[in-house]
Amino acid sequence: MNIFVTGATGKIGSRFVPRLLQRGHHVKLLVRNASNASSFQQQGAEVIEGDLLHAGNWVDALRGSDVVVHLAAQFRGVEEKVARMSNIDATIDLARAALKADVPRFVFTSTNLVYGSGSESKPSQEDDELRPLLPYSQTKASAEKELLRLYNEHGLGLRMIRLAFVYGERDPHIPEFLPMMRTWNPAKRFHMVHHADVSQALLLAASISGIDGRIYNVADDAPISVRELFHLHGSQPSTESEQREFNPWDMIVDTARIRSELNYRPIFPSFYSARDAGTL
Repeated sequence: MNIFVTGATGKIGSRFVPRLLQRGHHVKLLVRNASNASSFQQQGAEVIEGDLLHAGNWVDALRGSDVVVHLAAQFRGVEEKVARMSNIDATIDLARAALKADVPRFVFTSTNLVYGSGSESKPSQEDDELRPLLPYSQTKASAEKELLRLYNEHGLGLRMIRLAFVYGERDPHIPEFLPMMRTWNPAKRFHMVHHADVSQALLLAASISGIDGRIYNVADDAPISVRELFHLHGSQPSTESEQREFNPWDMIVDTARIRSELNYRPIFPSFYSARDAGTL
């Protein structure tokens, strides 16, 4: 496949792109600084320097692509205005350019945080009402809505995946986030997903036909508790948080759709399996 990737030097992209190249795909990368993608260039990727935050004409760059995999996003530590420009405006501009360039497939990465605090009675499913609580997830939910409109009104070949908490392959996401979990009840469990399985889901969404307009939750098979995660990283959760109320279904998602429609099976079905394989 001819695959156009944004966000190639980010946490997900930097682990996804090598897998594409290893499989022999022709990969074109849009990056802000070409020098940051020099290793990919040496492996055969085509690198285009550009910034989605600055209005540009991406149509020519997209021509001939079989699929756009849009990973670029602003997560934490940026102003709300910048986050909206990146996660909403730039996403829609890129999707419109893909339509003009006749790119048949557009894969968008979202987050299970769009469900907010989750259902009160079951794991969150793809067709549930979105109730995002945080600026990041609010921008992702808004982008999803606009992309679905482009799918319904203009035929965008849209496929969306909502990722659980991503970890693995020397990603510092867990130690970075542990301090924020100190206010969580240690009994709270939540879904995670290893980078290998994020890449698996992205490849499935990019390659399978007949799934335009579909949304997929991506997670492992075994939610982990906050207490376990602290213990596995040589620390202890706050004792004061033990009395904090929590929804047991928050950050727990139903993965039946991606399993049945895309035949997704986690390579690492639990954090423990990834640890035992030495892929943390």
